[in-house]
Amino acid sequence: MFTVFNEELDRIARDIRDRHFAYMRKETSEAELAAWQLEQFRRSVAYVKENSPFYRRHLADVAPESITALTPEQLATVPFTTKDDLRSAFEDMLSQPFNKAWIFYETTGTTGRSTPCPRDNIDSLNNNTTLTVYYDTILRQYGDHLIVGVSGPTELHAFGDTFGEVCRNLGHAVAKMWPHSPMVGYDRALKTLRELPANALFSTPGMALTLAKKARAAGLDPRRDFGLDVIMCTGELASPSLLENVGAVWGARAYNALYGSQESSVMGAATADGLLRTAPLLNVYEVIDPVTGQAVEPGADGVRHGELVLTALYQGSKPLIRYRTGDLVRLTPALPGAVVPAPTLEVLGRTRDVMVIGGRRISGYDLEDLLLTHPRGYVDYQIVIDAADGRDTLTLRLETPADDPEVRVDEQAVARDCRERLGVEVSFEYGPLGPITTTGAMVSWKAARVEDRRDGSIDRERAAALALTAGRAQ
Repeated sequence: MFTVFNEELDRIARDIRDRHFAYMRKETSEAELAAWQLEQFRRSVAYVKENSPFYRRHLADVAPESITALTPEQLATVPFTTKDDLRSAFEDMLSQPFNKAWIFYETTGTTGRSTPCPRDNIDSLNNNTTLTVYYDTILRQYGDHLIVGVSGPTELHAFGDTFGEVCRNLGHAVAKMWPHSPMVGYDRALKTLRELPANALFSTPGMALTLAKKARAAGLDPRRDFGLDVIMCTGELASPSLLENVGAVWGARAYNALYGSQESSVMGAATADGLLRTAPLLNVYEVIDPVTGQAVEPGADGVRHGELVLTALYQGSKPLIRYRTGDLVRLTPALPGAVVPAPTLEVLGRTRDVMVIGGRRISGYDLEDLLLTHPRGYVDYQIVIDAADGRDTLTLRLETPADDPEVRVDEQAVARDCRERLGVEVSFEYGPLGPITTTGAMVSWKAARVEDRRDGSIDRERAAALALTAGRAQ
C-alpha cells in the first residue's frame, strides 16, 4: 500500500498492472508489443548511459536513437554486459544511489565478492506484477485464501520479500520460515507448516526434499500429516523428473515457479500448465552461441538453444543491458491458446556446467532428468561420475525413507536409459548423503549434486559448498 502515499508511484503501479492485464487477456498484438519493447529498450539504454558510471563508459559509442529494430544485427551493435563486469564495476553498475532504493540485497558471495543488488519501487512494481498475474493462474486452483510457507536461503535475498508481496497481492497469508537459521531450524519450520496448516510452499527443490526428510525423521508422513497442495520451487535446477518426485513425496503439485537471480530479477515464471514462460513486459530475450557470441538461429521447430542474454525494459536501480546470464536455455515459441502468450523457457543449467560423459555432451538439466525419470519417493539424491579402465561410469546415490511403501526405483529402466543416451553404465547406492546437497541455491547445482571424480581434484565451488555446510543449522 506504499503507493497511496506517492501519487506518481500510484499512477505507475496502475499503468503497469493494466498493461499486464491487457497482455494476459491477449489484447496486445505482436506488433504493439514489439513497438513497445523497442521504445523501452532505447529508453533503458539512454537511462543507464545517463545514470550509471559503468554504462556511461561501456556504451559510450551507442546512440539509443540508432536502434530502430530489435533484430540480431542491430542488437549486436550494443556490447554485452558480463558477470565479470558486475564483479569489477560493483556500485558503478548502479543507475541510482543506494539511498534511492527501498531495499538492499546482494549476491551470496560464496565463491567470490558479493555484488550489490538494491531494488527501488520501479524494480519491485514491475517484477512483482508479472509474478502476481502469472502465479494467479496457479494458486487460484487451490483456493482464494491460502496459507503459504516461504522458505528462502538468506535474509539478504529477495526470496521472502518478493513472494510475500506477490501472495499479499493475491489475498494469501504468508509465513516466512528460514530452516537454516539457528533461530528457526527444521523442527520449528515443520511445526509451523503443520499447525497452520500451510496449503502452499515456496522453496528450493532441495529444501522441499530436506523438509520431507526431516519430517520422516520425526515420525511424520509428509503426505498424511501436512496439508500442502502446491509447492512452488525456485533457486535451483529443476528438471521435470525432480519436480514430479517433489510432488510425489508431499502429495502435492510441484512447479518450477521462477527463473531469476539477484542481479537480473525475474527472467521467467510458471503458469497453470506447469510451463516456465518468459516475461516480455520485463525483458528482451536473446539466445546466443556461448562460444562465438553470435545469435542462434531457430531450428525447424522454432526452438533456439544456447546462452540466454537479456535486457531490462524498466528503469530502476540496476537495469542490465544485453546481460550474458551464463545459463543455457531452450526457448520455444508461444503455444496457441496458452494462458500466457509468451515463449516457453527451459533452463538447462550454466554454460560451464555442461558435462562430457561417455564422450557425449549433456546439460545438468538433461542429466538430472535422465537419471530421475524412474525413481520416486526419494528425499535426496546425488550423482557421482567416475572412470574405470578408461570408460566413464555413473553412480546414482539415493536417500529413501525405509518406512515409505510408495518408494520405487526401477534400476533396470535407469540403466537402460543411460546406456541409450550416454553409452555408460550406472550403479546405485542408498543411504544418507550429508548436508552438501542443501547448498545448490547458495553455490551451484553442480557443486551440490555432482561429484566428478575423474581428475581427482575438488573444484572451487565444491570446496565452497563443503565450507558452507559447516555454518548452517542442519
